[in-house]
Amino acid sequence: MIMILPVIGVFAMMTLLWLFSIYLKNVSIVDNFWGMGFVLVVWTLALQSEVLFTRNYLLILLVTLWGIRLSFYLMHRNYGKEEDYRYQEFRERYGRERYWWFSYFQVFLLQGGLILIIALPFLGVFKKTISDELNFIDYTGVLIWVIGFVFESVGDYQLASFKKNPANKGKLLTHGLWRYTRHPNYFGDAAVWWGYGLIAIASGAYWYSLGAVLMTYLILKISGVSLLEKSLSVNKPGYEDYIKRTSSFIPWFPKRKS
Repeated sequence: MIMILPVIGVFAMMTLLWLFSIYLKNVSIVDNFWGMGFVLVVWTLALQSEVLFTRNYLLILLVTLWGIRLSFYLMHRNYGKEEDYRYQEFRERYGRERYWWFSYFQVFLLQGGLILIIALPFLGVFKKTISDELNFIDYTGVLIWVIGFVFESVGDYQLASFKKNPANKGKLLTHGLWRYTRHPNYFGDAAVWWGYGLIAIASGAYWYSLGAVLMTYLILKISGVSLLEKSLSVNKPGYEDYIKRTSSFIPWFPKRKS
């Protein structure tokens, strides 16, 4: 019963976004609101809770900061751009005439369902927390969240600044955090979710941390690292050498050039 309001909220949000995408003829707007979907889940869980404890307030704060930053960054990055090439390919594959309604199921409801599943750590915290006491696992989770938030936000900022400079067109970003991992923003995103997973474990909601496992799998194998690596290896000169020198995901010191 505790998930009824989050399900209704996410379903309503995705339906409104779908309708707006039909008007804009741009399905990409769904990506801008990915982070806000989790903010919606955690706040609807909070609104229907009779009592909120310290761990609940902590989770609300962390999710809200992460979700708002991510959504505003993506809105700023994607403003004025045409529909992402992935969705353009979907339009061609499934038919432009029917994609306006097909996208509701293939994109919007799918992402809404993923949000609800990945948000399992939130549900676990709200179900299992019964006191204001925090423990060592909570503090460890917060520390990992902070590391992840820094990597994600700083990595995004460094990449945006690099692309903003016309002199860098066609070049690779290999300094800053990008010197230590080829995907600091994706690593940071995964770390943030392991922070949530540990906070869920601290509350006694052990299996609910599977949401962090699913998010990490999606980042590594589906929509993040794997997809981007394939594209960059083909389209970006020098990327193969960058691969040889730089850690793919977990930050580490770069290898020396032979």
